[in-house]
This record gives sequence, structure tokens and C-alpha cells, in this order.
Amino acid sequence: ERSVGFPVVEKRYAEQHVRLKDSSKITLSPDDEKRALAEIERIQSLKKHWREVDDTDSNFIRPADGRLSSRFGLRRIFNGAPRAPHSGLDFAAPRGAPVITAASGRVLAIDDYFFNGKTVFVDHGNGLLSMYCHLDRIDVQPGDTLRKGQRLGLAGATGRASGPHLHWSVVLNGTMVDPELFLTQH
Repeated sequence: ERSVGFPVVEKRYAEQHVRLKDSSKITLSPDDEKRALAEIERIQSLKKHWREVDDTDSNFIRPADGRLSSRFGLRRIFNGAPRAPHSGLDFAAPRGAPVITAASGRVLAIDDYFFNGKTVFVDHGNGLLSMYCHLDRIDVQPGDTLRKGQRLGLAGATGRASGPHLHWSVVLNGTMVDPELFLTQH
């Protein structure tokens, strides 16, 4: 047994200012707040999902074509109001563009959330999940087995979105992590 020291330093992420026409996605009504809080609780539970598999493919491919319009960790400010840091990568993709699974896995859940819009969770096994948000259409069902690169839906602007795009998150053992760490191609 031995101890290894390492420095922990503050990381200052850049800010991103987003302007939304629909202010009801920023200042929530009591009903919308109740819905959003219940959904956040459900998502937190999904993030803790564990399915043991013999081998997990962690060499992900890009889930959509398009430029990266927002990176992991950005401090988000919607219509002047600070919100949680950005928990994934955004791909600027037109409405209706195909969205594919970044690696093989099983569809864990689908839903239409207040903030995330139409969303698909894919379980890649051993605590590794990916989440695809703001879809215009979902083409899979819970329990479906997907191969790497298989279409799971179409890009859109559902939920809290300033325009059509794919928001893609990666969850490892219940924690949101930078998806770029898993991309084999950028």
C-alpha cells in the first residue's frame, strides 16, 4: 500500500449565453416546476443503472453530424439567468438529421422531458450510459438492442432548446462525464 499525492486545482469553464424566445422554459410555472423536479429525480435514478456485461465498448463514435456548438462544462446563462453547467456535447444538426448510437448497447428508457425534450438513454453496460436529447423523433423502444452506429432518432428542438441540435451526454457510474473523453474520432 502506498499514498500518491496530486494537486487539485480550480478549473474555470467558459460561459455560454443562450437566448430563448420561450421564457417559460427559464421562469417555470408551479406546475412546470413540479414536473421538472419529478423528471430530474427520475433521470437521477436512471443514471445509477447498472447492468453487468463481459465487455463494454467505450470507443464511441460521433452520434450526429454537425459542428460542436457547445462543449461539456460550459457555464450556461439563459436569458441572463445562470443555470447548471453544460453536461454534454451539442451538435448543431438540422431538424430531422439522423442521430445514431455512439456504441452498442440496450435502450434503457425513452421519454419526453420538460428540459431535455424527447430523450433516449442507452445502457452500454457496466455503469456506462449515453443520453440523446432534444430529438424530433424517437425510433427505438426500451429494451431494444442497438449496434454501434444504428439510428435511434432524429435531431430536433424539443424541450429547452434555442434551435435544432443534438445534446449528447455520457454517464459513468452515475456521474456525468465529458463525452469527448470517449470519442475515437473528433
